[in-house]
Amino acid sequence: MHLNLSLTPLVSLIAGILILMVPRLLNYIVAFYLIIIGLVGLFGTGSLHL
Repeated sequence: MHLNLSLTPLVSLIAGILILMVPRLLNYIVAFYLIIIGLVGLFGTGSLHL
């Protein structure tokens, strides 16, 4: 059995849960999310398979 997980939906889910639990973290979560999405966009996910 082969399992493929995309990084973007997983990061989005974790960020959404954290924002609901601690709304004060919104600025940090959005900043980290944008940085991660930018890095994934620049370097691609070709070598990352979970």
